[in-house]
Amino acid sequence: MSNDPAPSFGLFKREWMNSELHPLVYAYYYKQWSDYSMDYHTHDSIEIMYVITGECRIETDSAPAYSSSSHALRRSDFIVLDANVPHRLIVDDRGPCRMLNIEFTMQEKATGLPSLRALANEDPLVAELTEEKSPVLVLRDNDELYPLLKSLVLELDAGERRREMRTGLLFAQLFVTLAHIRKESLKVEENPIHHYVKAAVHFIHHNYDRDIQVKDIAASVNLHPGYLHRIFREGTGETVTAYLNEVRMAKAKMLLGQTDIPVADICDYVGVGSRPYFHAMFKKHTGMTPIAYRNSLQTHKYSIE
Repeated sequence: MSNDPAPSFGLFKREWMNSELHPLVYAYYYKQWSDYSMDYHTHDSIEIMYVITGECRIETDSAPAYSSSSHALRRSDFIVLDANVPHRLIVDDRGPCRMLNIEFTMQEKATGLPSLRALANEDPLVAELTEEKSPVLVLRDNDELYPLLKSLVLELDAGERRREMRTGLLFAQLFVTLAHIRKESLKVEENPIHHYVKAAVHFIHHNYDRDIQVKDIAASVNLHPGYLHRIFREGTGETVTAYLNEVRMAKAKMLLGQTDIPVADICDYVGVGSRPYFHAMFKKHTGMTPIAYRNSLQTHKYSIE
């Protein structure tokens, strides 16, 4: 009986963690498919297939070390396939499916950019991604990956040597983003309400400067306000309103401490239209009025100097 270790199958080879490796792109392209069925085929590279619009199905064929599977994808879904996984694309006659594909492998290269190993050493979620055992990942974008993919394609199209740094940095960000999307997906599998709570938090952080209320946040995630209130409290330990106010006050403190925006105008930057109400809320959260808070920071600054 052989004493050799069993081969490992997954998106990232174990030996990649022993060297300073960086992505090498083989191919990248946009393509709109209509009423199309592709033959099974393989690549010598990792492939990301991202659905921009429409719907499709990706099937993987059974082979040594791989099992057959079928994955229905719709807008903002994407699949990551390991090298040499037999797969095919199917788009039915109900409508076109527009996709963005990127194929890449890893190569050793002398550069000042962070390698995959360096990213894994810095970010535990990237480390977990590199240990992923499945050769196929099917995930849903949270509006973070597609902008990166588009920017990456633009830099690759430019083809100028001076853009290698930008391409490398975008790939590093892509790996980090992919790792975090994977982690969020695992949380949703464990607790389906996590998706709605995260989406609500995302909406708050992008709209705290507007006069939004719980009903607006609930509408953004297609839930009844009462139901959102309950699951938000279960997921975060606080109410939607309390979380929104915390975000607003944190932003107010930052603006008071790091900018010269007049104190009287800060309320408009954090979505609180009434100045008296803003002052009362700020004092409740910090124990100081906005003016006193700014003055205290300036006094501390001068004492250090």
